Amino acid sequence: MNGTDGRSRARRSYDTVAEEYRERIGDELAHKPLDRALLAALAEQAADGPVADLGCGPGHVTAWLAARGVRAVGIDLSPGMVALAHREHPAADFREGDLLRLPAADGEFAAVVALYSVIHLTPDELGAAFGEMRRVLRPSGRALVAFHTGQETRRVTRWWGHEVDVDFHFHEAATVSAALAGAGFVTEARMERAPYPQEAETRRVYVLARVSGA
Repeated sequence: MNGTDGRSRARRSYDTVAEEYRERIGDELAHKPLDRALLAALAEQAADGPVADLGCGPGHVTAWLAARGVRAVGIDLSPGMVALAHREHPAADFREGDLLRLPAADGEFAAVVALYSVIHLTPDELGAAFGEMRRVLRPSGRALVAFHTGQETRRVTRWWGHEVDVDFHFHEAATVSAALAGAGFVTEARMERAPYPQEAETRRVYVLARVSGA
């Protein structure tokens, strides 16, 4: 099944679970100290420039950044999620868009955040997605990418009682770092953690990268 079909199924699935997702996930940063620390570090490196939250869902990470003085823009594949984010955080900026065709100008952002959004891309699509991130970043831009690590793909057809059809792709850290390098990034830090008690039992990887030559 090709990537376009996978993203279309993901879009419909997230539209379906949008309200439930907000209720269950909308306050997750309160329980994720490492995520907060990495977001704060990225915001500091952005040096007052705008930051894109790619795969923003209901907008909670975008809002967290905005509350700390960051000019944050949330972008999501799901129109249902984007509408929900606008409703919940009316002062923030949200756009509908695909990771492979970001609705942003060249060099618009000082940094990008992609927390668990690349899990809906196949390994072969990572390079194109990171190329788009590179396109919308300034020459000194930074990126924070988080994902579930491994080699499996999980097909989910039932999610919180809703009928869905979405694939979750796990990625090896080396695969992600290589795709970032191919798109013009240098990996500055990489770390792996066990799940928090309230999370699914998968190991998670965070990669902090900068535009090559920055």
